[in-house]
Amino acid sequence: MLKLLRKGVLLYVLISVAGGHWLSVNRTTSWQKTLWVAVHPINGDGSARSSEYISALSADSFNAIASFVAMQGARHQLSMNEPMRVVLGAPVKDQPPLPPVNANTLSIMWWSLKLRYWAWQVDKGERPPPSDINVFVRYFDPDSSPRLAHSLGLQKGLIGVANAFATRSQSGSNQVIIAHVFLHTPGATEKYDPATTQPLYPIGYAEPDADPRYPQSLAEIMAGRIPRSATESEIPRSLDSVVIGIDTATEIGWH
Repeated sequence: MLKLLRKGVLLYVLISVAGGHWLSVNRTTSWQKTLWVAVHPINGDGSARSSEYISALSADSFNAIASFVAMQGARHQLSMNEPMRVVLGAPVKDQPPLPPVNANTLSIMWWSLKLRYWAWQVDKGERPPPSDINVFVRYFDPDSSPRLAHSLGLQKGLIGVANAFATRSQSGSNQVIIAHVFLHTPGATEKYDPATTQPLYPIGYAEPDADPRYPQSLAEIMAGRIPRSATESEIPRSLDSVVIGIDTATEIGWH
């Protein structure tokens, strides 16, 4: 009897988790109401420069991301004027668990669970803003960290972790990264070759039908780079040089 009871409790938990995930996915891909995205800054390297940069942030620092998503939604004939709204949360002191270096299916699953638990229990301040999605942005001093690890987002848990530079000159490219991470949460997938970081053709190209194909002038958001040749690309400086392509729009429920 005790064994049957344990199995019943386990089955209930699994059904609850699956049901909760289905409801979350349905809510973020139905686009029937504005998604509230809370950005929580983190001092990624403990530097004074990152601390000063975070102190100067305001909700307006992320307005360009919401405007970008609204503009791209209109381009894909999305029937709502404000698909997302970005709010600034309190700085978070704890660092999120890092993804495994030598990733396999089991280690990725375990890390995903740890990240979701960390996001659930981490101190978000006395009055966390209302949110459907939480994006944690780790800021680094570009002088001591000229290269950053890849950012990531999880549809399960509706969590994103972005790595960004603590300097105003990089604020535009930071916004590209945060928008990229946000779009993972409603289901967008990467559209670049992880071995080379080059955009995948045609899904990672903003203008796949351009003739000549190179150089391109825009980046597809989930590829994150502007193709200049078959082997060379560059990081866009702002969201003005980025679009949401048809494949990404389909993945997130816009088509």
